[in-house]
Amino acid sequence: MQRLVFWLVYPFLWLISILPFSLFYLFSDLVYLIVYYIARYRRKTVNENLRLVFPEKSDKEIKKIRKQFYHHMVDMFLEMIKSLSISNEELKKRFCFTNPEEIDKIRAMDKSILLACGHYASYEWMNALELYDLKHESFGIYKKIKNRYFDQLVKDIRGRYNTELIPSSKATKTITDNQHNGICGIYALIADQSPKLSRTRAWISFMGIKSPVFMGLEKLSHTLDMAVVYLHVEKVKRGHYVASFKTISYEPTKEPDYFITRKYIELLEEQIREKPQYYLWTHKRWKHRNASIPNDAVIIKD
Repeated sequence: MQRLVFWLVYPFLWLISILPFSLFYLFSDLVYLIVYYIARYRRKTVNENLRLVFPEKSDKEIKKIRKQFYHHMVDMFLEMIKSLSISNEELKKRFCFTNPEEIDKIRAMDKSILLACGHYASYEWMNALELYDLKHESFGIYKKIKNRYFDQLVKDIRGRYNTELIPSSKATKTITDNQHNGICGIYALIADQSPKLSRTRAWISFMGIKSPVFMGLEKLSHTLDMAVVYLHVEKVKRGHYVASFKTISYEPTKEPDYFITRKYIELLEEQIREKPQYYLWTHKRWKHRNASIPNDAVIIKD
């Protein structure tokens, strides 16, 4: 059944991917109308998140952000499909990196990199980084899709430029093994999800709301002495993004406890407050906000 569903859907995805950009974004506008007005995809979650984070904003302001967000979300999803056929030249033009020399600088230190990303702007075209002739081997941490055929498709799309995708369940072991084997890599991971309560003892104020936080950046960087770099992505206009590298620490083992995690959250918060329409409001980032904080928990930032 999984195979049948895949082969029924795949030709349609390919046709979408080869549309010229003018028609491609007209199609995105149509999908937006369906998602926003008919399917009302996760509208309740989006409303709750926006009102939770921006209690000072009026209903009119919330509605404006919400509609802008859905437009962007649909664009980003379809841009992933566009990756099936987009040329290297077009991709590099539409997802630009302003300071790739920062990565070269860290490579000269003989260090691997944890590239800290957020669910902000676009992360689907960030494999354009492979077009900059970097010396690091590239890896992406991702969550597997239940349908193994679609999972392979996503792996093919995101790994199109020699980026190896690592399932999140195997990330720690793989990164550790690579470090011990002398592989100098750059590992892109999104660290703003909501972790399971049973797996964390660290809480942080994210957008003014206390919630548990993943400590993977902190733990891996300290244990394996990996540089930590924040990927700052801006959407400059429809279908065009500019990314820059903001190094959080070259030597994380010398940083105070929780500095890495706190700085990552602060950098992401800054972007969300400036242009909230580009954050992924459909995921339940603050679902544990009313949970009891364990007595032994660490509060990183009030």
